[in-house]
Amino acid sequence: MSSYQFSLLNSLSSTLDSQWSQANESLILEPFTYISSNPGKGIRTRLLEAFNIWLAVPGDQLKTIDRVIQMLHNASLMIDDIEDDAQLRRGQPATHKIYGVPLTINAANYVYFLAYNELAKLRRQCEDGEAMRVGGARDLDVIVTEELLNLHRGQGMEILWRDLLQCPTMEEYTYMVKNKTGGGFRMPVKLMMAFATKNLDVDFIPLINIIGVYFQIRDDYMNLQSIEYSDNKGFAEDLTEGKFSFPIVHGVRADDQNKIVTSVLRKRPTTPTLKHHAIDYLRTKTKSFDYTLVVMQNLEQQARNEIARLGGNPKLEMMLDVLHV
Repeated sequence: MSSYQFSLLNSLSSTLDSQWSQANESLILEPFTYISSNPGKGIRTRLLEAFNIWLAVPGDQLKTIDRVIQMLHNASLMIDDIEDDAQLRRGQPATHKIYGVPLTINAANYVYFLAYNELAKLRRQCEDGEAMRVGGARDLDVIVTEELLNLHRGQGMEILWRDLLQCPTMEEYTYMVKNKTGGGFRMPVKLMMAFATKNLDVDFIPLINIIGVYFQIRDDYMNLQSIEYSDNKGFAEDLTEGKFSFPIVHGVRADDQNKIVTSVLRKRPTTPTLKHHAIDYLRTKTKSFDYTLVVMQNLEQQARNEIARLGGNPKLEMMLDVLHV
């Protein structure tokens, strides 16, 4: 590149930056502002606070990590709702139902890149002399990119199973969840481990993997069983979306000669009648909800055992108390 071309590019970049107004920024971010203004259960923030008992990440860095995770999480929900054509999110109309699909996609993608800008602040802190456990500032990008790849791999497989009406095995489902939900849980803990001032040689990832699988199976169970979930996302919305959630996978696999559940999934029902029929079948014929509860109890106990092995953590134990069904 010639010096003239380099100067021209710099000039264009400076001009673009100076012309971009805060008003424009607010306008294109309005879909993201909308979903962020209606917070969820705050599980990820609670998770950071709990793990910080063990890791003692300095306050400013912890705030930045929390901000990055919230940005990526809310942006991913906007995309997820488009992919599922969801009507509700947290009891309110899904973002794309208000702002349209194009602007919602653009806002979500924009926020992904804004999150990397936040990571750059952490890198600068490192370059200013603050030590990092992972051994280099570039590893922050590696951590986030790796888990975003895992998240999209898991999400992609779930969409394929849905669209092909192909029921996964339990092993395939678990692997998908470790990618999709696990990625969103591992990311903040890995970032915190990068800035930890205590327990530098402890690997917390096995514990967070258990919690991630437990959280998703619980979410699947509650989607079909909980009145609160019906208020927030619509009644048994997983059936409307055609999703192979944990109880549904069990129900299909428990009696593969009976096509009741897959037939309902194929129809993507929006009214209660077919949904009640499928749920009653899962409850009474295949005992899928009983099975799901047993699996959840086993995972919760595994998590509690691992917490005890790591020395105990009151906030993490309290979080499991809140999630207990």
